[in-house]
Amino acid sequence: MKLKDTDKLVNASKKLDCFLADSDVLIKEAQALRYRVFAKEMGAKLKTESEGLDYDEVDSYCDHLVVYDNTQNKIVGYTRLLNQNQAQRLGRYYSQDEFNLDKILALPGRFLEIGRTCVDPDYRGGAVLTTLWSALVQYALEGEFNYLLGCASITPGPSGFAVDAVFRNIDAKNIAPVSIQVKPSIPVPNGLRCTRDESGIPPLLKAYLRFGALVCGEPYWDEDFNCMDLFVLLPLDHLKDRYSKHYMRGYQATNEIETAVA
Repeated sequence: MKLKDTDKLVNASKKLDCFLADSDVLIKEAQALRYRVFAKEMGAKLKTESEGLDYDEVDSYCDHLVVYDNTQNKIVGYTRLLNQNQAQRLGRYYSQDEFNLDKILALPGRFLEIGRTCVDPDYRGGAVLTTLWSALVQYALEGEFNYLLGCASITPGPSGFAVDAVFRNIDAKNIAPVSIQVKPSIPVPNGLRCTRDESGIPPLLKAYLRFGALVCGEPYWDEDFNCMDLFVLLPLDHLKDRYSKHYMRGYQATNEIETAVA
């Protein structure tokens, strides 16, 4: 699926619009937001730091979904979408840099990967993330994808990475069966693990879990981004049956979606 950056996915009369950006100017603005959140706020070590941007070789294959504040004329939310056709051209999903996904990708159906999700610090509190998810739901359903996949990042607290505490806070129904659990290429080192829950479950992971996502095993330790990544898999049947009507209520496309899925 390919939307032009003028094809708004939410009501244009609202303060917030959500659409796919395909102009260099908008994509660079989104990469600047990513830089501010991941490098400045989270302390990620980026090879592109000198440019004040966060980007990598995956970006040129992706669709860039942005939330735009019409009153301030700026991007305030973002997620990167890598669909199955794009991943085939790239040669991998980004998550495969961190996990062996052979069991996951053997499942029948079509996959859509979500990554680099972030919200401007001044806009956190629900509206931007809700707007972003509404458009994401529409993109996924229009593209007839069967699964959303990606990594949910959790930053460390003062004592380290609360791996065990995080899993204690995840309902058993959100833990994937052994048959589709994955192993990280770099587990969180024992010396960096702690038992105290000092960070809590971040909003993005909470959203995944509410939608019925499955946490597929132990996290990956991302030293460059100073976080641990949980691999999550969301069967879209769960989302369609339980949440799509709720999330699409009040958000209607103002232009017909242009489909370009081979």
